[in-house]
Amino acid sequence: MRTRLSTEQRREQLLGIGARLFANRPYDEVWIEEVAEIAQVSRGLLYHYFPTKKDFFAEILRKQRDQLLAISEPDPALPVAEQLRAGLDVYLEFARTHPDGCRIVYRSARDADREIREIREAGMAANAERILAAVSLLRPVTETTRLAVRGWLAFLAKLILDWLDEPKVTQEELRDLCVRTLFAAVDVTP
Repeated sequence: MRTRLSTEQRREQLLGIGARLFANRPYDEVWIEEVAEIAQVSRGLLYHYFPTKKDFFAEILRKQRDQLLAISEPDPALPVAEQLRAGLDVYLEFARTHPDGCRIVYRSARDADREIREIREAGMAANAERILAAVSLLRPVTETTRLAVRGWLAFLAKLILDWLDEPKVTQEELRDLCVRTLFAAVDVTP
């Protein structure tokens, strides 16, 4: 039996179903028909909300990215080292509590087309700028520092995926490893 939902509730339901599917399977293995079937709606209704599969995936990716950026906004009242630790705590907690979203951002998007990669890269760029702004309070930011931060973000993405797939260390141990690695990469002593 179909459940009547408001337009926004239905849209959120579809995005949630899509997030779970894309998190666990490559883009090409997720079918719009399956999303519609799980939601108990017609394929046409899904296409009403999202004209193409790519539009659907892009909206899922944007939603996950924007949610993470919003909750990880740095607190400028904290010392730099604490800002970075606090940001990582939020990031890792989000990964732990929203594993589907993290897998979408880090795993599914990397093999997608240019537009989808740009959505992911915009999130990475925003995070890099936040980190560089904090680092700039401790030392001058150079092109080497920028490169180190971008490399560290890729390192962080891989660590998070591995941790979600096989959580063999605690969240705190992972955070401490990431903090030490970032500080070493940008040549800052906490």
